[in-house]
Amino acid sequence: MSTQPHTDDQTSGNATTTASLHRLTLPGPMLQRGFWLYVWRVQTPKGERLYVGRTGDSSSPHATAPYTRMGQHLGFSKAQNSLRRLLTEAGVKPESCGHFDLFSYGPIFPEIGMTKEQLRADQMLLHTPVRDQMAALERKLRDALVEAGHPVLNVVHSKKQYDAAQWEAVRNAFAEHFSGLGRIES
Repeated sequence: MSTQPHTDDQTSGNATTTASLHRLTLPGPMLQRGFWLYVWRVQTPKGERLYVGRTGDSSSPHATAPYTRMGQHLGFSKAQNSLRRLLTEAGVKPESCGHFDLFSYGPIFPEIGMTKEQLRADQMLLHTPVRDQMAALERKLRDALVEAGHPVLNVVHSKKQYDAAQWEAVRNAFAEHFSGLGRIES
């Protein structure tokens, strides 16, 4: 993301003189629905903060794409904007942050597609075990980042067990961008 300040001395009406052009580049694969893990790295006025999350709803048989969660996390819907809420609770106005980086890994599992013959309850029976595996990996990733010395805003509550081979793949993927993570064992 880059910023190019553009000031205009000839403002009309209520136009601002501090408008600037910004660019966001989104990789096409981030549009794919499925079960993903992601880490937000936020440069705040108080220093770097992380947020760990996953796709794969707890209340429905859906697993959305990371780009969808991106907007929800920074939006104003109280049911979906946990990153905005946690930053605000930490005394940080999200709009005052230098930048937000989103690292996403997946899809680890595809979304469980619902067929016309399936009832929602039947779909949830297929979705829930995968969602639970993802919750366990999300917790392990969050805890490993904290153990590696990173300031993580959120706590992940899951008592589910993670798969060691899946954890190794997750750890290796994120270790490239988060120092110390590669030394955290299963």
